[in-house]
Amino acid sequence: MKKCTPDSDFLRQFNIVPLFDNKQCWVAYDTPGWAIAFVLAESDCCELVISIKTKKEIRDEITKSFPAKSSAADVIFEAGKKPDLNVLLEEPIYEGTQIDFDDEAPVIKMINAILLEANQREASDVHFEPYENNSVVRFRVDGILIDIAHPPRSLHSALISRIKILGQLDIAEKRLPQDGRMSIRLDEEVLDIRISTLPTGVGERAVLRLLDKKTSGFLLSDLGMTPVVKKSYEESISRSHGIVLVTGPTGSGKTTTLYASLEKLNAKETNIMTVEDPVEFELNGISQTQVQSKIGLNFANVLRAILRQDPDVIMIGEIRDLETAKIAVQASLTGHLVLATLHTNDSVSAIVRLVDMGIEPYLLSSTLNGVLAQRLVRKICIFCQNKMSKVTNCEKCNFSGFKGRTGIYEFFQINNEIRASIKDSNDPNLLRQTAMKFGMNSLFNEGERLVSEKITSMEEINRVISLVEEQN
Repeated sequence: MKKCTPDSDFLRQFNIVPLFDNKQCWVAYDTPGWAIAFVLAESDCCELVISIKTKKEIRDEITKSFPAKSSAADVIFEAGKKPDLNVLLEEPIYEGTQIDFDDEAPVIKMINAILLEANQREASDVHFEPYENNSVVRFRVDGILIDIAHPPRSLHSALISRIKILGQLDIAEKRLPQDGRMSIRLDEEVLDIRISTLPTGVGERAVLRLLDKKTSGFLLSDLGMTPVVKKSYEESISRSHGIVLVTGPTGSGKTTTLYASLEKLNAKETNIMTVEDPVEFELNGISQTQVQSKIGLNFANVLRAILRQDPDVIMIGEIRDLETAKIAVQASLTGHLVLATLHTNDSVSAIVRLVDMGIEPYLLSSTLNGVLAQRLVRKICIFCQNKMSKVTNCEKCNFSGFKGRTGIYEFFQINNEIRASIKDSNDPNLLRQTAMKFGMNSLFNEGERLVSEKITSMEEINRVISLVEEQN
């Protein structure tokens, strides 16, 4: 791309970028006409064809052409050479505030650059990790942690302090973990960021969870379910009462599945209420409550209160203890549909887990509608199609060979024969055999299907679903 007179700030502000090689000028639907004319005139090229693109496509192209502003590593390197921390304790960034690079404070520049690059790389988490002799910033992209930068160890405490200020946390408290939240505006996108700090032997570490507030709805059809699984799952959540469980490890997309389920059920005639820790996305038309353990507002207490609010559908962020499990079962017995998550390796293990907690098998057999186990696997990059090598020359996938993720699902639908098996025995092998007899596909088999369709690799399936899990 030829560099024109308007700088990158101007191009970002008005969402416009001339591409001389392609003889095009990319603009957004709301780019002012005068800005287009100005860029074309200053570029001394008025023959470019105007092409409407999304703002994300334009921002990505600008970032590629002006890497200096998007590289967190470069900003950190420059800031580390001349640390000026006197302005660190400035006013925090409040919700909706646009972050930029105008502030000369090195630490502020570093945090802004890191957040901007994390958003551009579609990272889900940002890690600030201290070690004895250095500090590391890492992004989690498509479920994999990658090193981004190594700030000077002397600046780590200042970085953590700045993060605490943004999250309105206590910067003087370094002995206890803290949780906070902030919202920032990056170009036209608003990010909701959860902050968690944790003291270690060599300093505090922080993890930032990035949540895109512009995410437009949650649809079951977008999750990657097979038509058979989707149909069976929708049948289970369409019943007026009973329990539907979603299981899997942390980061497997359980909350997204539950949100998509609530969007499917959301209607003016239905009273839907949730109890979560924390509330990750705000859903229109749904009452969401966040637990507050410090004041005794736990899952069980919130559930008791919700049952007095005349709900039709209840979503429980996680069943963690016997008390919560008992209330969930009782709610389903009294005519409520209950959706909840549970940490187990597969769908059948959820039965065993609840029985071990203390729930009677006969209660499970009469209340359980189905159990969905899921994982997220990386998809082979469509730009390089490199299925064999771990390292590629493709910038689109960050040289990994993978770009984006899709879900694999195992749905354990409860019928009369399975209800009898649950009531008589909670043997997982017997339950799995019965479920397979009625057409349930295992997670591993679903993974093999994706491999055969060249969506992912067997290496990725083995990484996400261990052979031990499959045997169990």
